[in-house]
Amino acid sequence: MSRVSRALAQTFASLKFHNYRLWFLGALVSNLGTWIQRIGQDWLVLKELTDNSGFAVGVITALQFLPFLFLTPWAGLLADRLPRRRLLMATQIGQGVLAFCLGGLVLLGHVQLWHVFSFAFLLGCVTSFDAPVRQTFVAEMVPVRSLPNAIGLNSATFNSSRLIGPALAGFLIQAFGTGWAFVINGFTFAATITGLAVMRRSELMVIARAAKESGQIRAAIEYVRGRPEIWLIMVMVGVISCLGLNSQLTIGMMATQVFDRQAGEFGLLSSMFGVGALIGALMAARRSRPRMRLIVGAATGFGLASALSAVMPTYLAFGLTGIATGLFTLTFLTAANATVQLSTTPAMRGRVIAAYMLVLQGATPVGAPVIGWIAETVGTRWAIAVGAVATLSVAAFAALWLQRHRHLTARLQGFPPRLIISGPGDDPR
Repeated sequence: MSRVSRALAQTFASLKFHNYRLWFLGALVSNLGTWIQRIGQDWLVLKELTDNSGFAVGVITALQFLPFLFLTPWAGLLADRLPRRRLLMATQIGQGVLAFCLGGLVLLGHVQLWHVFSFAFLLGCVTSFDAPVRQTFVAEMVPVRSLPNAIGLNSATFNSSRLIGPALAGFLIQAFGTGWAFVINGFTFAATITGLAVMRRSELMVIARAAKESGQIRAAIEYVRGRPEIWLIMVMVGVISCLGLNSQLTIGMMATQVFDRQAGEFGLLSSMFGVGALIGALMAARRSRPRMRLIVGAATGFGLASALSAVMPTYLAFGLTGIATGLFTLTFLTAANATVQLSTTPAMRGRVIAAYMLVLQGATPVGAPVIGWIAETVGTRWAIAVGAVATLSVAAFAALWLQRHRHLTARLQGFPPRLIISGPGDDPR
């Protein structure tokens, strides 16, 4: 077998499992629809319901993630107690119905801004239950040794769809109008639902479930408090998600306000970010087990790439820096996700991942309106810069904490600079 063949086999190793293969293919189709709807929603708000209001987009983003603050802990508990495959089928049906309803309002010409606010909140409620179940269901489709690979491939499906979805959405909006973006997304959920329905239940891995008893959410909190590697990751994820991971907002504002581009070019910018994100996801799929130094290094790279993108003078230059930003974003998120899952006992995994998703998604309602307000009043470049500074600050904090408590050393090396974290006897490369 050639080196290229071995590399491909290693990257896509989880596809040899029948159930995961069905999930992977269904997710490709469903995620394509998700990206089409995201671009459609942003364009609807920026160009059809407001006059380029970054604050309105920020509010919608906040409403979409606000339910995570209240519902995710209970969703994680359900993920530990109930059959995850059935829970996922229910959440996929719910998201599809919401997409059809909003699309119908747009096509009939009755949509108003408060409708989009309401549907964003309802979608957030459904997604709050979907996210922890989706993340932990991977462990039922592949053995533990393949879990990092499967998590990386999950991210690859999401971001390979991002290569096509935003650009396709832009052209669909220009040709047929915004409403069809939501309707198409509704139809794509059928792929995931069908895949879940025809899975071989005999091949699903048996995962220990939590018994029904009191204090289970509190037990998960105590579990996280006693695992420094988990809460340190959550601190980083919370800060970066709050102020740095706002590309859905900032890309739209850069395209429409700074570069004065139309829907098709707006979609292409998101696709360029997706190129880097897909590369990062495929690289993650090849790692047998991520390490803390990778998480901190990727966060530093994301902060530097964001800072660079904030000062790019042209549409093309901004798009090219978006490739680097996407790569570091997915490297950081996939490494963080895999580390948390592999560090958690199976019976506790649903609740711990729910806490992780609460921090990841729940920080957005706080940060998105702030970033949107900065973009609208001071300028989109400043909004991106704020996220870059926050990211570099929390990465520096994590590196110092590791150096103090794990006897590691941290330093910047090369140009562009990259963070190197190493311990006694480690190869710093």
